[in-house]
Amino acid sequence: MEQRNALSRRTRRLSDAETRDRMLAAAVEMINRDGLTVSLEHLSFEAVIRAADVSRSTAYRHWPYKDQFFGDLVKELARTAGPPIVRDEIGLIKEILTEHEQGLTTPRGRHDVMIELIRRLALFDLRAILASPAWRTYHALCATVSGLPAGELREQVQAALAEAERTRIARIADAWQMLAGLLGYRLRPELNAGFDTLASVLSVTAHGLVVTELAAPDIAARETVASPFGALGEQRWSLSALSVAGVATTFLEPDPDAVWDPQRPARVRQAIDEWAGSNGPGDGPASGAS
Repeated sequence: MEQRNALSRRTRRLSDAETRDRMLAAAVEMINRDGLTVSLEHLSFEAVIRAADVSRSTAYRHWPYKDQFFGDLVKELARTAGPPIVRDEIGLIKEILTEHEQGLTTPRGRHDVMIELIRRLALFDLRAILASPAWRTYHALCATVSGLPAGELREQVQAALAEAERTRIARIADAWQMLAGLLGYRLRPELNAGFDTLASVLSVTAHGLVVTELAAPDIAARETVASPFGALGEQRWSLSALSVAGVATTFLEPDPDAVWDPQRPARVRQAIDEWAGSNGPGDGPASGAS
């Protein structure tokens, strides 16, 4: 059956656009599975053709030279950089809120819930990112850009990476604004900054943590037993959690105008479900790198 499907596809001449899309999708899948080195020499153009199930003549007509294909591939990787992990993050957020539902009724309790969310989500995000081939590809791609010769390709790749980063920061900002509002927090007025600034700082911090962990395993995930940021009782804190919490508590404070009633916990859970559904795949609130 599989062979008949493949034969039927080959009997229909693919358009240049279909060939391009299949080839790039196959190459991205191969890189996300196997990882990207600082160069692309390990990637076989012929293997991509076979994986994409397109004819060699069509592929070579579209890309007469291997370097031309690699140029388009690098731009495609930059455009789609960084996979989301929001679904599992939402599950962890709901789990933590359920565990601490009684604490949501007081300002002190909401502070503890916010700190606990950050503590657990930051380490969760770091581990998820480090386990993701697509994220390793993203960081390798950032290194690849600096090795590209000055010119149009380098500018296009940098522009695609910058746009991907802006999109991710906007999603992180939306997530933090949602979570802060639900828990009765606001941005500190004296900072004169928006959630986009908070998201940008978190993103830079998270990128640094990931690169550090890739270079020196276990540094970013190293834990200490402490009770920072006014937390009740000692807990195990990773370096990533301390970093994220330090940034978050610098930017956020309890909102004196927030109104909390007995129905608020149920509305919090409902709002999180609605946000996850409407936002679709995106970045979660904790690390800024997810």
